[in-house]
Amino acid sequence: MKNLFSLKNQTILVTGSLGLIGKEITKSLYDFGANLILTDIHDEDFYIKNYQQKLKNIRGNNNQKILYKQADITNTKSIVELIDFSEKKFNRIDTLINLAGTDAKIDDELNNNLDSFENFPIELWEKSINVNVNGVFKITQSVSKHMKKNRSGNIILTASTYSLVSPNPNLYKDTNSKTKISKPIDYVASKSIIPNYTRYLATHLSKNGIRANYVVPHGIENKNPQWFKDNFAKLSPLNRMCNVNELCGPYVFLASKASSYINGASLVVDGGWTAW
Repeated sequence: MKNLFSLKNQTILVTGSLGLIGKEITKSLYDFGANLILTDIHDEDFYIKNYQQKLKNIRGNNNQKILYKQADITNTKSIVELIDFSEKKFNRIDTLINLAGTDAKIDDELNNNLDSFENFPIELWEKSINVNVNGVFKITQSVSKHMKKNRSGNIILTASTYSLVSPNPNLYKDTNSKTKISKPIDYVASKSIIPNYTRYLATHLSKNGIRANYVVPHGIENKNPQWFKDNFAKLSPLNRMCNVNELCGPYVFLASKASSYINGASLVVDGGWTAW
């Protein structure tokens, strides 16, 4: 049964690999035997300084490789260079895991008054659409062309609970402050494309041996204010936020043969948030 989850001899391209989720799941992907092409908006010097050393202690074998290539998923030329790099190094991309995206943090909301829909800055809306919609389209389109040539492929996209439900205002109320915040509309709207976009990929690319699914994470703990964690605990069936390592299993599962008959599906990892 363990072999079902083996990623041995697989080449996996991970976008947004230096983000909160990316830095964690890449270790598990490697641990299960995958060759990795990591990419992010940051340059190689940033990768070497902040991340490369941390990978040295990961258990693997001498045949496995982890390579890094800077890329911008909103830039077609950059994506072409990334695909060319991947083909030159590994000849194939078996799985694409797209984590790249933009998301306003609580500090951004506090500083920019992002809670107001009627006054929401159009430039922030356009930025989110460019990354979370146009960027996702460009990278999956380019990688799918590569996968089509090999008659095989696996696309794993990353949505959000806010692609399934609207943000609960009670999560964002700090009783000790008069400042009002909420999850901005740009993130909610741009992430909402993922479910149906994935279903489209799953039904239209399957004839080429390509399947597509998406993960729905929510509430990953990352130095959040205590009031926010307290609010989250009250609203979550599991009474807590998600630990980032709890996302490793879902991504490994969808990348492995254990999920070979899963296509066009969502894997919701939200502690029951959307089950209320």
